[in-house]
Amino acid sequence: MANRPYLLGMYEKALPADLTWKEKLEGAKECGFDWIEISIDESDAKVARLDWTKEERDELVRLMKETGTPIYTMCFSSQRKYSLGCLNPEIHAKAMANMQKAVDLAADLGIRIIQLAGYDAYYEPRSKATEEEFLKNLKIATEMAARKGIILAFETMMDTDFLNTVEKGVNFCKQVNSPYLGVYPDIGNLVSARHDYGYKTSVVEDLKKGAGRIFACHLKETAPGKDRNVPWGSGLTDYVTDIKVLKDMGVRMFNGEFWYTDQPDWKAYCKEANVFLRDKLDQVFNEE
Repeated sequence: MANRPYLLGMYEKALPADLTWKEKLEGAKECGFDWIEISIDESDAKVARLDWTKEERDELVRLMKETGTPIYTMCFSSQRKYSLGCLNPEIHAKAMANMQKAVDLAADLGIRIIQLAGYDAYYEPRSKATEEEFLKNLKIATEMAARKGIILAFETMMDTDFLNTVEKGVNFCKQVNSPYLGVYPDIGNLVSARHDYGYKTSVVEDLKKGAGRIFACHLKETAPGKDRNVPWGSGLTDYVTDIKVLKDMGVRMFNGEFWYTDQPDWKAYCKEANVFLRDKLDQVFNEE
């Protein structure tokens, strides 16, 4: 695994929530993954991680070294609730404070990439004003990240059409014009954008529009009208074709996005995902 030319991580939520961090790190390694993507979602418990003490952060770093499993990326989906484009002053203040805390946490834990949820606003009506507010605050957030050498990268979302393609993410990158802002697409969500919103540009052509700006990629299965918990290989995601495009563009970090839903044997569940995804990645990276 160490000699492969790519790294395959796993989403923290693929593991049972009641595991300790040591158990999560050991479990990910046992199941064949190279790193864990930590979740900072909109729940109070996950947002509270942004206020971990120095001792709590140091202990997690110690556990990463002990187990040999790093946390390289952060899924910062709390932005659905605390959106950069929200016009409510109270929520806006919380969003910007959380952004700074996320950057600081990433720096303390050795996280390289913060995956930004692609929403200008979610729980309020979207408008030209929310998009303008999003762009203004995105520039500030990127400066926060640049000061700590942390990359921000958009996840392509599937539940709104605000930022559901690589092309849309690149458009914001061009407006901010910083090497610390890019795209971290979800190829399953890109399929959904075509199916649910009728985009004509293929996933492959959309990925190509991100050349030089894609830092990592979520690998997820998707099916018409269903974006989660689709059995591997039964949906519409064309892993090999998409991974080949990403490989040719220099992408080497891939993350399996799937969820624990009370599976009786979570290790077998995670190992199955690892075998499936490694097979697709190896088909591409082992080509002569």
